[in-house]
Amino acid sequence: MIRVRIILSRKQLRRILTMMVNKVELCGVNTSKLPLLKEEEKEELFARVQAGDQEAREQYIKGNLRLVLSVIKRFDSSSENADDLFQIGCVGLMKAVDHFDPARMVKFSTYAVPMIIGEIRRYLRDNSSIRVSRSLRDTAYKAIYAKEGYIRQHMKEPTVQEIADEIGIAKEDVVFALDAIQAPVSLHEPVYSDGGDALYVMDQVSDKKNKEENWVEELSLEAAMERLNERERYIITLRFFEGKTQMEVAEQINISQAQVSRLEKNALKIMRQYLLGR
Repeated sequence: MIRVRIILSRKQLRRILTMMVNKVELCGVNTSKLPLLKEEEKEELFARVQAGDQEAREQYIKGNLRLVLSVIKRFDSSSENADDLFQIGCVGLMKAVDHFDPARMVKFSTYAVPMIIGEIRRYLRDNSSIRVSRSLRDTAYKAIYAKEGYIRQHMKEPTVQEIADEIGIAKEDVVFALDAIQAPVSLHEPVYSDGGDALYVMDQVSDKKNKEENWVEELSLEAAMERLNERERYIITLRFFEGKTQMEVAEQINISQAQVSRLEKNALKIMRQYLLGR
């Protein structure tokens, strides 16, 4: 019988234990007992929020904490503490509550989720170990603030061109700056799951070096080289796999450069005919 020793970090062990009792506490909040507001309650509370009722604002925020919880699950692969992400997400939620306009005929959750995600991503960028130049970071933050302002005003995501026009910077520079401050992503991070096998980042990354067509070409090349005699195969290996000149090959196998040239041409002709099926 083979015994496998599994070593868990304190954070992983704590997460497993809390899941076993169906209770997860974040920042002292028992997330299994978060309130769930009905649509009528949300509308009534938000009307009071707009009238300046601070107690109603607090109740409305508590009633939407499940949005923060659902968002931070997307950042499970992050090394950041879940409590910290929850707090940052709550900041985004509060900003959403303060800027939401129901007259736009958009659901609060539709408006709030991008705000929460944006707040968490900004936090992760600011605490990233990857250093980015100040000019790039400033450009990226201008673009982010312009995007958030556009969402507050129009209740929809802007295009890159609209962001570029807003801050007066070329579209290409905006894209480059935003890419530069993106947090690193693990190749093993799941990007989609429908209850069955998950789709990971590495499944969507193209491997140019080990593509199937390259593998087939290598097999064909090996088969073509098998048509050569030992000397021709050796010359082709030295010339095209080790990068030696004809003079270097001639010195190594003790023949003239002219002979190397003739043997090489003949070998390439044989390989070409095989690959073309002649």
